[in-house]
Amino acid sequence: MTVLPTTAGGYRWRWLIVAVMLTAEIMDLFDATIVNVAGPALEQSLGSTPIGLQWVIGGYALSLGAGLILGGRLGDRFGRRRMFLVGLAGFTFVSVLCAASPTIEVLIALRLVQGFAAAMLLPQGFGLLRENLSGRELGTAFGIFGPVFGLGGIVGPIIGGSLIQADIAGLGWRAVFLVNLPIGLAAFVIAYRIIPKRPGDRAITIDLGGALIVAVASALLVLPLNYGQSEGWPAWTWLSLAGSILGFGLFVLQQRRLTQRGGVPLVEPGLFRKAAYTVGLGGIMLFFAGLVGTQLILTLFLQIGERFSAGEAGLGNLPLAIGSLVGGAISGAFLADKIGRAVLQFGPLVQLAGAVLLWWELGFTGTFSIWQIVPGLVLSGIGSGAVIAALFTIILGAVDDNETGSASGVLTAVQSIGGSVGVAVFGSVFFTAVTAGSAAEAYRTTLVIQSGLLVAFIALSFFYPKKGRAEVGEREAGSV
Repeated sequence: MTVLPTTAGGYRWRWLIVAVMLTAEIMDLFDATIVNVAGPALEQSLGSTPIGLQWVIGGYALSLGAGLILGGRLGDRFGRRRMFLVGLAGFTFVSVLCAASPTIEVLIALRLVQGFAAAMLLPQGFGLLRENLSGRELGTAFGIFGPVFGLGGIVGPIIGGSLIQADIAGLGWRAVFLVNLPIGLAAFVIAYRIIPKRPGDRAITIDLGGALIVAVASALLVLPLNYGQSEGWPAWTWLSLAGSILGFGLFVLQQRRLTQRGGVPLVEPGLFRKAAYTVGLGGIMLFFAGLVGTQLILTLFLQIGERFSAGEAGLGNLPLAIGSLVGGAISGAFLADKIGRAVLQFGPLVQLAGAVLLWWELGFTGTFSIWQIVPGLVLSGIGSGAVIAALFTIILGAVDDNETGSASGVLTAVQSIGGSVGVAVFGSVFFTAVTAGSAAEAYRTTLVIQSGLLVAFIALSFFYPKKGRAEVGEREAGSV
């Protein structure tokens, strides 16, 4: 039995554990978007095509989303500390391999592995925080995480652009992966020393069949969305999409049968009998597909259309980040508590107004300046920040207390897969449209798609719970 060093207030190193968990989450958030600005550099260095860039970005999110639920179960069985350290070591090591990639195909494969390593790492954070903090301290920890999550994914391109622009030691785009090495090593050493050793429950069985079904269904969803536009939507793309729908349906059925036989499912099957929660999954898919997709398109527009450098394109995301911070602060501080799910209608309406304003701003001819689109970007950021701060808490209001862990894991997985879908759809539309016209018109086309997704999200929001849960998981406070 491990004796834990304690003080009158609890475990001595509990706030250092919070810092380590936050570091791991930031590494994931940055890596999900930090390569958004690397398109021209990857094309020049590795001969990447537009589809290759979409896989480098979206492949990470795809394998992360497909593996998150499995990662959580592995933590339950083998111990969260052990799986956290395994995931962190794997993530850091594969980051170095990504930096050394000789071809775009190798980089894509390694990004898939990196996303899976993150799926082993991230689900352990919430459990580790619960094991070492309680009550008001736990709420304080989530209060710290929320604003960081809200900005993390948007700040990624800014940091990535700065690293590529600096061209440290001639590394170029490779530096965006190598930055994980010192951070990951430091986090691993600290985590190894301070996280208490607690055994997992070896009685828990791992449903590898269910995990495989989710992975295959996710791949069948994203594959045609990446290639369909350029290939002219042949029959195989439609068959793949149909297979994806059947795959997710099979997963739900398999989880129910496993539960009936007395097995341990990856997901509590009762969740899918709750209409508000199930509709919420669809809403999260739509929202994050539009959000992540348009974040990528902003960077592509600035680099391909307006010939911004990687550093300048990264800074072009700053108005969006500022708007997101403002919207998240307003929503998290008081708006979500006062109006409940109405914030999920208010936020998208503001975001929709931002998309319309941005569409209008892009119609101006003449010399382009980033200031031309700043108002639309800020308004879009405010709307998205308001939604992000409240979305998970409100949807989790539809589930029972004993289902919260499983429910939040599925929400996070759907969020990640939705981001991968957004990269595939918006990237394909942009690259196709830009060959037939200007980058500004291609950007405007994607804004129309985003507007449609926001309208659909607003329609679904009327079926969500009216109020959210008082306490939520680690990424639910506002992840991008």
